[in-house]
Amino acid sequence: MSIDARGGAQPLRMCRRRFVQGIAGGTLLLGAGTVFGRTHSASPQVLSGSQFDLSIDQLAVNYTGAMRMATAVNEQLPAPLLRWREGDVVTLRVTNHLPVHSSIHWHGMIVPADMDGVPGLSFHGIAPGETFSYHFPVNQHGTYWYHSHSRFQEQTGLYGPIVIEPRGGERHCCERDYTVILSDWSDLDPEHIYATLKRQSDYFNYQQRTAADVRADVARQGASAARADWAMWARMRMDPTDLLDVSGSTYTYLMNGSTPSGNWTALFGRGERVRLRFINGSSMSYFDVRIPGLTMTVVAADGQDVEPVGVDEFRIGTAEVYDVIVAPAADRAYTIFAQAMDRSGFARGTLAPQPGMRAEVPSLDSRPLLSMADMGMAAAAAVAMAERPDMPAMSGMQSMSHGVPVQTAPRHARAEYGAGVDMLADNPQSRLDDPGVGLRGNGRRVLTYADLHTLGAAIDARQPQRDIELHLTGHMQRYMWSFNGRRFSESQPLQFRYRERLRIVLVNDSMMTHPIHLHGMWSEIEDAAGEFQLRKHTVTVQPGQRLSYRVTADAPGRWAYHCHLLYHMEAGMFREVVVAAQANTAQP
Repeated sequence: MSIDARGGAQPLRMCRRRFVQGIAGGTLLLGAGTVFGRTHSASPQVLSGSQFDLSIDQLAVNYTGAMRMATAVNEQLPAPLLRWREGDVVTLRVTNHLPVHSSIHWHGMIVPADMDGVPGLSFHGIAPGETFSYHFPVNQHGTYWYHSHSRFQEQTGLYGPIVIEPRGGERHCCERDYTVILSDWSDLDPEHIYATLKRQSDYFNYQQRTAADVRADVARQGASAARADWAMWARMRMDPTDLLDVSGSTYTYLMNGSTPSGNWTALFGRGERVRLRFINGSSMSYFDVRIPGLTMTVVAADGQDVEPVGVDEFRIGTAEVYDVIVAPAADRAYTIFAQAMDRSGFARGTLAPQPGMRAEVPSLDSRPLLSMADMGMAAAAAVAMAERPDMPAMSGMQSMSHGVPVQTAPRHARAEYGAGVDMLADNPQSRLDDPGVGLRGNGRRVLTYADLHTLGAAIDARQPQRDIELHLTGHMQRYMWSFNGRRFSESQPLQFRYRERLRIVLVNDSMMTHPIHLHGMWSEIEDAAGEFQLRKHTVTVQPGQRLSYRVTADAPGRWAYHCHLLYHMEAGMFREVVVAAQANTAQP
C-alpha cells in the first residue's frame, strides 16, 4: 500500500540541517562487550542506505550495579538507527546468533505480510545460526521503530529506531534532529516477571494504599463516604493504584539506553530548532513527557504529519511515536523528563548547548488514583459486577445515523461473563479530549487525541461497509487478558474481506490503559461526528473508553492484532486477522 502521508496541505521545503541522532545506551566497550549506565554522549551506530546486515546476539550490560545479559543488534542497545529514504527498496539480512529463534518486526511499516516478522503468522522465525532476508519497498516517511516479536526478547533489549526521509524534503526545517527512544529495563528474567504476574498480579505494585491513605480519605471525604469507597474496591478485589503491572520498583527507565543518572545529552546552538523523535520502545510502560521551560510543538504522530500543536506535556503509550520541535531561546540546559504513568520512576536526559551541562530534574508528580468514572462504571454497577456470579448477556443495540454508529448500550459478548473477565464497562465514553488519569487539571497543557489532526484526507473516502466491535477484557487477579472474553488460544481469526472498508470499535472493559496495534494496515481514528481525524499504527484506549477507527483491508495475508503491553499480549490479548479475497465474515 502506497500512502502519501504528507496530505498535500502544505508545500514541502528542502532544508539544510545536521542530523545529530539519538544516542545508544551507556558507554559501549566493544572489547568487553559491556554497556554501563554512565554519562555518555558518543554517537550511536547509524546505518543508512538500502542494504543492511544486522546481527542478533547477547550482550553483557550493567545498568544497576549487577551484570546481566541483554539481547542486542550489532552489539548495540538500543539497536542501530536505520535511516531509509521514501521510495527506495530495502534489503535487511538478519542473522540470529542466539540459541533460540528470533525475529524482527518493522513496527508501523506497511510491508507485505511475509515481511512483517511475526513468527507463526508471517514466517517461521529466524532459527539459531540462520540468516533471513527482509526485502520490501519503503512507501512512507517519518519516524518508526523495530523490535523482536519472539517471546520476551523485546524486554531484554531488541528494539531500535527507524527514520525515513521524505522524497520531497522535510516539511519542518530543523538544525538538529534526534531520536529519543524510551524503554524499561529489568535485571529480572522476563520469564520470572511473567510467572510472578500470573501468581500475583499486583506483586510489583509498591504504591498500594495504606492506613495513612485511609486517614487522608476520611479527612477529605468524611468517614461514611471513605468507608463506602474502600468497601467497594475491596468487594471488586481491585486496586485504584493499579495503573501499570510492572513499576519502577522493578524497572530502570532508560532514555536512548541511558539511565537517569547517565544523563543522555542532546546538543543545540543558539537560535536553532531541534526535532525530537520520541519512540516508546518499552515493554510495559506509559510515559508522561515534558521539557520544563520549553513548549513542544507536536508535528507528527506515529510517523504521520499532523497539524502543528503546542503542548507542555504528552502521554506516550507503549509503541506510540511523537515528533516534536522545540526552540530553546536561552543558552542553558533543559531536562527532558519522562515519568512513568504510575509515578514510580522516570527516564531523563538533557538538552544543552554544551556537553556536561545539567538542569534541575522535576519531582515526580503525586500518585494518581483510578475512579469508577475512569473505568466507565457507575458505583452501583461496579458493586453489581463485584457481586455477580453469572449475569445474563446484556442486551445492546447499535443504530446508524448518517453512517455514524450511535451507541445505545455496550454489546457485551456472552464470553465476557466467564471466569476470565472481572469487569464490564456499563457506560463507556469516547473521551478523545481526555488526557488520562493523573494528567487532568495539572496546570500544564497536555496533549489529547482531540488535539491531533493528520494532514490531508483519509486514505479511503468510502463509508465503512461493516462494523466490528471488540471489547478489551481481562481478569486482574488471574492475570488473564483477552478480546471479548476469549484469549488468543480460544479464539478464531478475525476475517477481513480484501479491499473492504471497516469500522473497528474498541470498548475497554478493563481498568488498564491498552495500546492496541493492528499490523499491516493503518488505523484512522474518527472524531465524535464520525469524521476522519487521526491516522495511527498504535491506538491508546483508556479504561472505560469507547474508541472507533476505520481500516481499509488492502493488505492480503495473515496479520497480528494485539495489545502492545508485552505481558498482556503473551497472556492472551492477541488476535489473528486474515485478509482474503473470499472470507467468512462471521466473527468469534
